[in-house]
Amino acid sequence: MIKLIPIEKLQPGMYVHDLNCSWMEHNFVRSRFAVKDEAVVRKVRAIGTHEIYIDTARGLDLPEAPTREEIEHEVDEKIDAIAAEAAPRIAAQEVACEIERARALHREANLIVRDMMADVRLGKQIEMELIEPLVERIVDSIFTQQDALIPLARLKQHDAYTFQHSVSVCALMTTFARNLQLPRPVIHEIAVGALLHDVGKASVPDAILNKPAKLTDAEFAKMKNHVVQSKIILQATPGISAIALDVAAQHHERFDGTGYPNKLAGDAISLYGQMGAIVDVYDAITSNRVYHKGMPPTEALRKLLDWSKFHFKPELVHAFIRAVGIYPAGSLVRLESKRLAVVQAQNPDKLIAPKVTVMFHTDGYALTPQDLDLRHAQDRIVGHEDFATWKLNPAHWLPK
Repeated sequence: MIKLIPIEKLQPGMYVHDLNCSWMEHNFVRSRFAVKDEAVVRKVRAIGTHEIYIDTARGLDLPEAPTREEIEHEVDEKIDAIAAEAAPRIAAQEVACEIERARALHREANLIVRDMMADVRLGKQIEMELIEPLVERIVDSIFTQQDALIPLARLKQHDAYTFQHSVSVCALMTTFARNLQLPRPVIHEIAVGALLHDVGKASVPDAILNKPAKLTDAEFAKMKNHVVQSKIILQATPGISAIALDVAAQHHERFDGTGYPNKLAGDAISLYGQMGAIVDVYDAITSNRVYHKGMPPTEALRKLLDWSKFHFKPELVHAFIRAVGIYPAGSLVRLESKRLAVVQAQNPDKLIAPKVTVMFHTDGYALTPQDLDLRHAQDRIVGHEDFATWKLNPAHWLPK
């Protein structure tokens, strides 16, 4: 039985099933292992997580601890409540041509950020005359139809993750900020900070960035130092606003003070840094890496909600979930009819019933693609799925 226990209750003889934090916040080779002695207990506690999952079939039990099923049921109830909350996300315009524009913009943005990172590595200054108009086009795209650009954020190549992640975080942060109804000039600065938030990784060797295994303690420290390097680089860049700097300098801080580099806590972290932390983790845990398989977006949102007990401000996580939708565009879902469908666009007035394309049956055969608006269909979503499980190519089913 899998149970959730307070970190203070961890003891030798237990078996860790899940460290209950993002993979990028620790450098354990495995996330499942036996706790053999107090040294292992201390190392786990040093991560900064407050609760972990143990497997009572493989180690000691804590009888009073809730089971994973009970925790997931509680989180699902919260998700349902968020979906029913007032102030749904802003409706998108129905602009079919925006999808093609978004694809071209996504390609261009990846190229520009790739070249920028290469230039910074050579000691060159960031060319803001390229970054500013690119960001403005990203903001325009999100304001026109966010479901055109957001699904592209999930398509990443292992050796191009660093700059593709930056573009994804920019698009997601713009969506988040827009749905918080922040002023457009502020949204622009947030987007600039998001696009440049990992520029400090230019100082991290490729052997560490693309290592096909967990990092050593020294490598992990070098990786974490990228936040400090990002701040240094941006402070030396003419035209960078305080808002953009906050996004880059604070996106690894945590609301409970367990983050880095400064262990800021609560509202000592700016709104923009808190937003960046949520988005950075969401994009990271939904992305495939050489040594880490990304999780479906809906599962990632549930994780964020669970972690908001400590690491993030709950109200902001709720707002982010409403911004991207319970079932984000581009995600694979299972319908009550046992058919699989890809979410094409949100219905802001009913987040649990988006527009989808039905294309596969769980009995293992393809269907003639059919577009459905689940607000008006007899079918409904009963769960999320993983493209890899069904050997489906997500790129083929992007919103059209």
